[in-house]
Amino acid sequence: MTRVLVLGGTGEARALAARLVERPGTHVTSSLAGRVREPRLPPGQVRVGGFGGADGLAEWLRRERIDALVDATHPFARAITDNAVTAAERAGVPRLLLRRPGWRPGPGDDWRPVPSMPAAAAALPGLGERVFLSTGRQGLAHFAALDLWFLVRTVDPPEPPLPARTEVLTARGPFTVDEEADLLRRHRIDVLVTKDSGGAMTAAKLTAARELGLPVVVVQRPPQPAGPSAETVAEAVAWLDSVLPQGDHAG
Repeated sequence: MTRVLVLGGTGEARALAARLVERPGTHVTSSLAGRVREPRLPPGQVRVGGFGGADGLAEWLRRERIDALVDATHPFARAITDNAVTAAERAGVPRLLLRRPGWRPGPGDDWRPVPSMPAAAAALPGLGERVFLSTGRQGLAHFAALDLWFLVRTVDPPEPPLPARTEVLTARGPFTVDEEADLLRRHRIDVLVTKDSGGAMTAAKLTAARELGLPVVVVQRPPQPAGPSAETVAEAVAWLDSVLPQGDHAG
């Protein structure tokens, strides 16, 4: 029996877990950070909550006799990824970064790339008075001092501090282009702020912004750590086949 730990509550993490639980001779544990109140659970064994930093994760890998670790966390979950790198090295466990490709601007897009959330806040004055802030619950305090109107969309209600003029919309994607365009029109949005999360689940807002001629402030991803990486679940499965002991799980 080979044992695999999958970090992350992303769609790729769930899809990988679904592939692995069907493979004879493979036991998969999916670990979720616990930041979403009602997460979409992957098949197989699931644990929720942190490990206690890199040291705690390394000890867990040893205790559970994990044969391979796949980091399929959100592209902006840098602290978890850093801990995974350190823990895998200490425990001597092969590690793969599974990360979907980032978005790329196309003809007609008016994107303003910035390196961080504070830089996104600094870029807003002059772009418009009404902002659609679609960056999740983390980092909203960077926008609190701006005298602008914000529509904030998150899966769970955000915690203060928030901008003084804020309307909160709790919703979970995926969303269609028509739904996003209607949202932008109804709220008279002038500018969209988003992280470069990649993937199709939340990309419709970018198409809607292009169709409406709106500028988009895009927070760029932090740099990836060195080491093996994959962009698709199929690539991750192939990597696992290359590092795990050959047996009934292969194929």
